[in-house]
Amino acid sequence: MESIQDIGSEIWEKLMGWYETAVLMLPNLAMAIVVLLGFVLVAKLLKKGVHKLLTRTSDNEAVNNLLSTIAYIGVIAVGLFFALGVLNLDKTVTSMLAGVGVVGLALGFAFQNTASNLISGILMASRYPLNVGDLIETNDHFGTVEDITLRYTTLRSFQGQTIVIPNKQVLESSLVNYTVTNERRVDLECGVSYSDDLEKAEQVAIDAITQMSSSKKPVEVMYGEFGDSSINFTLRFWLDDPNHKNFLEEKSKAVKALKRAFDENDISIPFPIRTLEFANREFKTIKNGLSLEHSAS
Repeated sequence: MESIQDIGSEIWEKLMGWYETAVLMLPNLAMAIVVLLGFVLVAKLLKKGVHKLLTRTSDNEAVNNLLSTIAYIGVIAVGLFFALGVLNLDKTVTSMLAGVGVVGLALGFAFQNTASNLISGILMASRYPLNVGDLIETNDHFGTVEDITLRYTTLRSFQGQTIVIPNKQVLESSLVNYTVTNERRVDLECGVSYSDDLEKAEQVAIDAITQMSSSKKPVEVMYGEFGDSSINFTLRFWLDDPNHKNFLEEKSKAVKALKRAFDENDISIPFPIRTLEFANREFKTIKNGLSLEHSAS
């Protein structure tokens, strides 16, 4: 019976001690709450200001929200540490900082690739010439940018496939952006017969493509090599629209226009020809063999 009374008195003394401590700490607790609420207010204002500032420099809403949220959480964390300091919980603050450091280190190792993709996404949004709708070629993939998140860049290929590339690979690899300059060059390979006048063929090709091209840049014809059956050249002209569908359509039109112009001017585009020579004995053997097969049939 006495032991139960002793336990009860000890519990009562503990509760009274906590009560007295709470009463003594009420002013500090109120001050800590005021400090924390003040930091929350400052954090909200800072979040709006940072978001508005980032909107002027970046069109990536995901990155803008992320950076403004990081600023908001950072101010709240500082306010929490100040509030704990007002409550004389300095040791708790130190323990929290140590814990945050350990947890951050562990998460850094565990999510190293995720963190690198995240940082790459932020860098791409703020500094990289890449936007949704751009026609790009990177990491052996060619297509239109459909989406840029903090971790991945999504392309739509011209065969209809969706291609998801980690931002780290996009940032570290070479990238060709066909949309930045708003123009694109078409290179068309062709050849003319050895018996044709090269100057005439060049002028006919230039006139044919100039009539169909809307670009102000001149059409170029560059003879490059003596082929097996033709003298080969590269015809170059520019498009004011880098769209890939338009690129293919204009290249197709150029092929038809060039063929039509060469036909009208008696300029031939030769195809490969092979001449086979046989000795008389071999030719007779082949001829007799074909005759026997024909007779048997």
